[in-house]
Amino acid sequence: MKKIQPAPRKPRADAQRNRERILEVAKEAFTRSGANISLDEVSRQAGVGAGTLYRHFPTREALLEEVYRAEVEKLAAAEKEFARTRPPIEALRGWMLLFVDYIATKQIIAPALNTLVGEDCKVFETSGAQIIGAINALVERAIKSGDIRSDLEPLDLFRALVGVSNVASSPDWPQSARRLVEILILGSRPVA
Repeated sequence: MKKIQPAPRKPRADAQRNRERILEVAKEAFTRSGANISLDEVSRQAGVGAGTLYRHFPTREALLEEVYRAEVEKLAAAEKEFARTRPPIEALRGWMLLFVDYIATKQIIAPALNTLVGEDCKVFETSGAQIIGAINALVERAIKSGDIRSDLEPLDLFRALVGVSNVASSPDWPQSARRLVEILILGSRPVA
């Protein structure tokens, strides 16, 4: 007779808050100081004990991977939220601006993850599919509404967005990237 496994327990509210706080602090710390930050400093800034951090994330790799995964999940969730609450062109613009913020985190975390777990890490495979799915849905919605040209390929817009985000070498790159997102939106509009 096959033994039935109980459903996984939902984490306690305080444990979930601690986990989310650790991820938030770690993202800021990784972005500011790179992947070699002190995990003890992360736990201190998050207001939790080192044991709490290590219970949630037993290794630096686990923390890096989860920060990266959380950023991708925010992008995927934002696509759904923006599509539900904003007009199509504003949903696309908002998501593209959020993607610029995601790039800042990815530039620090992705290379570190590559060195720690290898380039074939499943988190990259999954994240790519989520991001492409989000931009496809937003572009298709904006095409249907007539807000952007019907011949625009979502992948082309995504590639341009990645290019915009690659200006990240200068200190003012986020402002520049936001201006370039506006140029992409304007260039995507139907020709009158």
